[in-house]
Amino acid sequence: MNTRQKTTEFLKECLADSLISLMKEKPLEDITITEITSHSGVSRSTWFRNFHTKEEVLSFKLVVLWDRYCEARNRNKNIQIYLATVIDFFQFNLENRSLVELLYKQNLKNVIYDAFWIVMEQQYERSLFEVYQLRFYAHGVFGLLEEWLTRGCKESPEEMVDLFCRILEERAAISN
Repeated sequence: MNTRQKTTEFLKECLADSLISLMKEKPLEDITITEITSHSGVSRSTWFRNFHTKEEVLSFKLVVLWDRYCEARNRNKNIQIYLATVIDFFQFNLENRSLVELLYKQNLKNVIYDAFWIVMEQQYERSLFEVYQLRFYAHGVFGLLEEWLTRGCKESPEEMVDLFCRILEERAAISN
């Protein structure tokens, strides 16, 4: 990444951090672009050059956090549905629980799913079956995340993976 790209990424993250900070004070729909850019010290043109919606900024931030999470653990940042990644998914959301809960509180769970899908989508060319399979797993894991958050994250990420596997095993048993 060249210097200009690094600067752009930094400014985009400044905008995201400012939006998140402002969301702690008031609802997303009450926050203006001018407030976000003033709070961050980043120009409005940077906003409009890089983002179309506030939700897009929030998804961008989650993807950046995911990339850092994976980098710190020497993991592939592209999600493929296998057990180690599902554990990472729950661990990541646990470590970023305050942000995830803020998004849920403001009825922005779609932002979390959008970021999750962006990461999953960045993988490779897939067959029609693989696309549908990936969506199936994405919604399943996301549904588990939603219920887990609603219940206060009482189970460990490992216990969530166990539930995920048990659900899939039950599904397979029903099919046979």
